[in-house]
Amino acid sequence: MLTRQERSPIVPEEETTTKYEIVVNEDWCKGCGFCYTFCPREVLEKSTTFNSKGYYPPEATNIDRCVGCGLCEAICPDFAIHVEEKKTKTTTKRGRK
Repeated sequence: MLTRQERSPIVPEEETTTKYEIVVNEDWCKGCGFCYTFCPREVLEKSTTFNSKGYYPPEATNIDRCVGCGLCEAICPDFAIHVEEKKTKTTTKRGRK
């Protein structure tokens, strides 16, 4: 039987957090608006600046809300948008009393 001092809490030493980045190839975008219209988390919005073709490409204004579903990537008829996964590790300190 383990004594109280030999036991350790079931807490991982490192936790992995996943964040996402939405990459838009502005030169390919024709400004159809499907990506920001159908985004379920309202991550994307219409940009205030033109691209080289004179269209308003999307921009990620609420990137913290992105869950990486990839709907914007799938619905884009011009293949101008894709989602990249960014994993970060956080170290958790374990302490004993």
